[in-house]
Amino acid sequence: GKGKEITIQELAEIFIKQQEKDVENINLVTPTSYVPQIIEAIKIAKEKGLKIPIVYNTNAYENVETLKMLEGYIDVYLPDLKYAENYLAKEYSNVENYFEVATKAIEEMIKQVGNPKLDENGIMKKGVMVRHLVLPNYIENSKKVLKWITENLPKDIYISIMAQYFPTFKAKENKNLNRKLTKEEWREIQEYIEELEIENG
Repeated sequence: GKGKEITIQELAEIFIKQQEKDVENINLVTPTSYVPQIIEAIKIAKEKGLKIPIVYNTNAYENVETLKMLEGYIDVYLPDLKYAENYLAKEYSNVENYFEVATKAIEEMIKQVGNPKLDENGIMKKGVMVRHLVLPNYIENSKKVLKWITENLPKDIYISIMAQYFPTFKAKENKNLNRKLTKEEWREIQEYIEELEIENG
């Protein structure tokens, strides 16, 4: 929807107010187009005592240059690695070269913040957690994603593997996506997770 325009100063104030409300973190969702402004706001807020972790939530289709600008400002990255198959990314998210772009982006995130550090309550303070939503009919895609993660990222990487895909909007008309996962599909993924010896799945 149409948000109201806010100044960088106001954004910094919002961050501080959130901290005063005792929230666990500042969560930035798909903020790519506002990165320079966000960085400025974070700088101001930190000068005013912002200490809680800043979380960057993204579909991972991010430019490495953009992410480099964020180095030192973001504590936790939550990238979604959706597709290993570029044709699926083209068909369902209308983006090119998804896998190359997303995997490079995730590698940059890990370079910046490393693996998760949790506080005594198990809340992530720093690090990367890769999320992956398993799509019905595309179990092979999920297996390829998980395989890439285990072969290319640190052994103890945190991965959130989600089964709660639910068809909405256009997906309802798509014969491949118009249902939820079956128990069999989910079991197959779970077995594969065990086979890959994923530690923090």
